[in-house]
Amino acid sequence: MPLTAEQQKKQDEMMAAEIKCPVNLEEVDLFSPGAQEHWFDAYRILHKEAPVHPIPGEGALPGTDAFILSKYDDIAAVVRDPVQFPMYQAHIAIEDAAKLVEENGIGALVPPRDTVRPTLELHKKQRLELTGPWVGPEGAHRNTEMITHQANELIDGWIDRGEVDFVSEFAAPLPQRVITTVIGFPLEDLEITRHWADAQVQRFVFGYSHKNLLTPEEEKANAAELADLFAYSLEQVAKARKNPGDNLISDLTQVEFNGRSLTDEEIAGIAGQMHIGGHDTTRYVIAAEGMLLAQHPEIVEELRKDRSKIRFFVEEALRLFAPTQGLSTRLVIEDTEIRGVQIPRGSILHLRYGAANRDPDLCPNSESIDLERKNPGRHLTFSMGPRVCPGAGLSRLEQNIAVGTLIDRLDELAIAPNKNDFRNQPGIMLGMNELHLTFKKR
Repeated sequence: MPLTAEQQKKQDEMMAAEIKCPVNLEEVDLFSPGAQEHWFDAYRILHKEAPVHPIPGEGALPGTDAFILSKYDDIAAVVRDPVQFPMYQAHIAIEDAAKLVEENGIGALVPPRDTVRPTLELHKKQRLELTGPWVGPEGAHRNTEMITHQANELIDGWIDRGEVDFVSEFAAPLPQRVITTVIGFPLEDLEITRHWADAQVQRFVFGYSHKNLLTPEEEKANAAELADLFAYSLEQVAKARKNPGDNLISDLTQVEFNGRSLTDEEIAGIAGQMHIGGHDTTRYVIAAEGMLLAQHPEIVEELRKDRSKIRFFVEEALRLFAPTQGLSTRLVIEDTEIRGVQIPRGSILHLRYGAANRDPDLCPNSESIDLERKNPGRHLTFSMGPRVCPGAGLSRLEQNIAVGTLIDRLDELAIAPNKNDFRNQPGIMLGMNELHLTFKKR
């Protein structure tokens, strides 16, 4: 299901917006439409001049500010300390969503967070026991054959043409098919589940300010879309209880967690959380990997000679092109200080993961790809600590399989002339909407 006419118009306007590339701190703007084209330039300025940069009046309490953090060590320290810096946006989103969904006549949207993982310890336990066996670092590998099949099937659809819109014909549909299969949603419902995936990330694409806010009308419409997804998920849970298959939903109908079975609402909520995490983030980084392979034929040859380096290539792509560049997700509980800057209680921290990954203090030549880099996975693309992305294992597996399949089946991969502008979508997620490539069949 495509974007609505209003959404398409808004996205077109935001993508067409242009702002000047910043040359000093006063010109740094990470959040206005068009800013996404100059993020990397802005990061260099922030690293040198203002690694803790205030956004006046944008804190959670009256009279407080928000602060952009751009250095790796600072962000790593924050995400490792959920007591002093607890989640902010998630808590607000839960209250808003619950209210809005109630207005739409649907009774529950977020029961997993309220009843399955109300504490940090249960949060860890849920990831380990419920979702880890399917999308975690070890459990994800049960999906290897399925992912390989999906990647090859997509390539089969266009390999004889010699040209492809890599985003719409590979980078986007691959993770969509994979997460749909893992969760247990029918593949024939891909069109509608894709629409709901767009609704789940709407605030991160169309939202304004560092808080990714929508208008009241957009909030209400978005809540209705999410309520439809929740109702659909409940239907799939009911079907899985009657006829379980080999998928996450079916598995959750059979397990016990913390001494009891899960309710249908809890399972549907977990499925929804996996759904949002399995689509766009992996899509954007696979698109970036396709671009890198087309721009660097020497890397393609190096990967073919030593396939163990595919893993290093994937980690470098994740570091350089983090799909989620930043989020205002941490609240300051007690007055604190970072790099000599006083940060009062009630301030919001905007964690700029994309800037941290390019921090010159993180690694040498931090803005270049290096397949010999030590500790290649030492980046913040999936965050770290207790809130590390639960689906990182699945995403990494998809990317490794995708890259391996592409270099096996395509030769002379190149950027199609006169068809690409390399503009990124608006919002806080770094990703191209299209990427036209040419190639020869191997």
